Amino acid sequence: MYFLKIVDYFAAAHNLINYKGKCEELHGHNWKVEVLVKGEKLDKAGMLIDFKILKKFLKDILDLLDHKYINELKFFEGMSPSSENIAKFIFEKMKEKLKDTNANIYEVRCWESINSCAIYKE
Repeated sequence: MYFLKIVDYFAAAHNLINYKGKCEELHGHNWKVEVLVKGEKLDKAGMLIDFKILKKFLKDILDLLDHKYINELKFFEGMSPSSENIAKFIFEKMKEKLKDTNANIYEVRCWESINSCAIYKE
């Protein structure tokens, strides 16, 4: 099994729903996102997927979140836009983008600070 990991960043605002504390107020983060993909089959160039393609997929997804008020995005209607739910959002979007490649999404790590990370995988 082969694994690849890429990292990118986005900045956005949110406020948690059904939470009692400071984070129920509007605030923002500079999130760090790590995406891990896996697969068994390499292409003729000996790659699972070109890093350039993988980075483009992630950038397209993060552009949906970057400099946005996440609570207002359709995906997050009726749910708290926690780091856990943001990681799941990124995972599901990346899964769609990878469907016609040799790579499969394995895990998304969504860091809201240098010492706090939410991880989502199926």
